[in-house]
Parts: sequence; C-alpha cells; structure tokens
Amino acid sequence: MAVETLPLLLVIGGVALMVMEAFAPGAHFVVIGTALTVAGVLGILLPTVFAAPIALAVVVLVVGGVSLWVYRHFDIYEGTDEGQTEGSAGLRGKTGYVVERVTERDGRVKIEGGGFSSRYAARTRNGAIEEGTEIIVTDPGGGNVLTVEPLDGRDDIDRELERERDDEGDDERDGEA
Repeated sequence: MAVETLPLLLVIGGVALMVMEAFAPGAHFVVIGTALTVAGVLGILLPTVFAAPIALAVVVLVVGGVSLWVYRHFDIYEGTDEGQTEGSAGLRGKTGYVVERVTERDGRVKIEGGGFSSRYAARTRNGAIEEGTEIIVTDPGGGNVLTVEPLDGRDDIDRELERERDDEGDDERDGEA
C-alpha cells in the first residue's frame, strides 16, 4: 500500500463509521469517524505536511480527543433518551443540578450517575428552582419526568416528615370547606 492511499482510506473509513452512527446512535462511532475523516482530508489537502503515517496518527489522536471532549462537554445527544441505562426507581435520592429552570410545569436537570443520557425533564412541587442549583430526585415518576427539590442539607427523613405535614394540612383544609 502506497503512503498516498492512506489518507483516502482514512476518509473512507471515517465516513463509513459516521454513516454507521446514523444506524446506531449514541456516539459509538462518531468520535473516531470524525478523527479519521479529518486526518484523511488533511492528508489529501496537505500531502507534504502529512505525508508520514505517524503525522496522520497524531492528527487522529488529537482530533479524536477534541471530538470526545466536545461530545461530552456539550451533550450532543441531549434530550434523546438514547442509551438510558438506569431504571427509574434507581434515580430516587440521586443528586444533580438544574440545567434549565425547573418549575411546576417545565425544566431539565442533569443527574450524576443517571445513565448514558443523564439529562431528564423535571418538575418541582413548590415554586421554581433556578439554573445551576443542586437538586435531589424525590420522585422518579417512571423515569419520564422527575420530581426534584433543591438540595438544602436536609436528609430524606426531613423531607418525608415535611411532605406528611403538608399532606395533613391539605386534608384539614379540605375538611373545613
């Protein structure tokens, strides 16, 4: 195999991996596919600079690392719920933070250790929780929409007692009407 054909093979392999990503989403192939494609294109466009296979290997490693960082930092598959690996019951008590203001009707949170796709739709029972606030999952709600509360140093027992007091207060008010 001539050195001149290596960049072309990298482009073909990279494009093939990215096409495979379309059939199996979840960033299994897109990171390495991007790295191979970029290295191949650079090898074709700048053959004097990237003539040596070692130079192309360095490009693959650098671009692969950057691609992986971009994928993880910007959560490319945000909101798709692809690859969710955690059952909803396991989310109760997990902590995370608000990525989109949470109200009684809308919002999104990111849960630490919440599976491959760790961003979830979320609601709160009282008021609103601002972006960046640390939260705890109080009700996983089947995994589709989590009920969360701000993480304020209280433990599960304190929250449960407060919830029971609120429920008793609602019952008393219902009896007065």
